[in-house]
Amino acid sequence: MTAVQPPTLEPEVDALEVGTTATRTTGARSRIPWRFLGGRAAFYLFTLWAAITINFFLPRMMKGDAVDQYLARNRNVSPEAADALRALLGLDTDKSLFEQYIDYWAHLLRGDLGVSLLHGLRPVTEVISQALPWTIGLVGFATIVAFTIGTVGGAIIGWRRGSRLDVFIPITTFLGTIPYFWLGMLAIAAFSVNLRWFPIGKAYGVGTKPEWSFEFIGEVIHHGTLPVLTIVIASLGGWMLGMRNMMLTVLDEDYITVAQAKGMPNRRVLWGYAARNAVLPQIQSFALSLGFVVGGTIVMEMVFSYPGIGKLLLDATNAKDYALMQGVFLVITLSVLVANLLADVAYAFLDPRTRQTEA
Repeated sequence: MTAVQPPTLEPEVDALEVGTTATRTTGARSRIPWRFLGGRAAFYLFTLWAAITINFFLPRMMKGDAVDQYLARNRNVSPEAADALRALLGLDTDKSLFEQYIDYWAHLLRGDLGVSLLHGLRPVTEVISQALPWTIGLVGFATIVAFTIGTVGGAIIGWRRGSRLDVFIPITTFLGTIPYFWLGMLAIAAFSVNLRWFPIGKAYGVGTKPEWSFEFIGEVIHHGTLPVLTIVIASLGGWMLGMRNMMLTVLDEDYITVAQAKGMPNRRVLWGYAARNAVLPQIQSFALSLGFVVGGTIVMEMVFSYPGIGKLLLDATNAKDYALMQGVFLVITLSVLVANLLADVAYAFLDPRTRQTEA
């Protein structure tokens, strides 16, 4: 008779270590979800093409153009010079709209975004490169600070639900309902006009020459403190409320109860299991916020007279400077798409369900 082989026992998998949706061994978590990432990359490439196309046609649907605005301010320009300006800006009436579209793509692939009439025929890339660091340094830093404080604070408040910490939720939510410009003007009136702690506006003092020195950096930080605090206070409530609500949902899951029943320290359960899963929906919102950092906060930059991308876009729109408008829109679009793509990549590695869906 043939001996009956005893059944082979599969190694037991701890659902707490693998994740609540784990159906395979821990070796599967290192698999790269190529199908998911490839699909997202194709989607973003199509979105980029659509955005660039809209970016080309939308300004041309507006009444008038940058040359008309320029001629209204400078009446001594000859018709020949006006035609040369239109040809330089890609607005040549001798070419069809489709031919202008092809030329636009040809210049775009060479990295040529045209010239800006508003800034004395300077290259658009040069104009944007000078305004971009101010917006990234200010709005980007404020967004990261608000996200960090709001996420950590929301996790702690959600973990200690029913405690006195809950009072922070209505306070921060109320501050988040105040418009940027109103909160900014209140901050200027209180801390700049009355207390004279901070300058009223600008990125640095009048007459100061930008340079890499501790004195200039300190002056920039001094001028940027009030706008940063304004952005953080206005956006903190959304991050804190979102994380707190997700924590309340996650804390009712069975794996949290099992982890506590095993006698794990509360700190490990909080940050290793509850907050780790609750933060996943926040990642997409954070990536979107980082993408829109490049766009800046137009109202905030206007209130504080800050030389960022937001103010640059507003000035270009008022002057109907097509090339500058298209350049700014393109930079904003690229930043949003790249930020969302990076968020999808991070999501794919942090959330086991993404890898299991591909499998």
